[in-house]
Amino acid sequence: MIVEIDFNSDEALYLQLCNQIIMGIASSRFREGDSLPSVRQMADTIGINMHTVNKAYSILRQEGYLKLDRRRGAVIAVDTDRMRMLEELKKELQIILAKSSCKNISKEEIHELIEEIYEDYI
Repeated sequence: MIVEIDFNSDEALYLQLCNQIIMGIASSRFREGDSLPSVRQMADTIGINMHTVNKAYSILRQEGYLKLDRRRGAVIAVDTDRMRMLEELKKELQIILAKSSCKNISKEEIHELIEEIYEDYI
């Protein structure tokens, strides 16, 4: 499993880990039913505190990306509540689009970016 943490980033380590796992799911590096390393193993592998990994796993579980199984540990289990996800996505996009508008980024440029990024997840 390849997870890259940038220790020089302003983004919190647990958020970086969450985002890396979500991107891994979206790009099919991680599939439904795959087990992730234990909290201890993940912390040792990437060189961060166990509590940081535990926080990331807890958030991913709350957001419907993981389920915690006593025998298998953290398992990829993508939530199928599509309507809830669409509402969350809409809220996030509203902020991103407002920021883009403030910087005079055109609708066409945004569409090009979306197409470019989305190609990685198909």
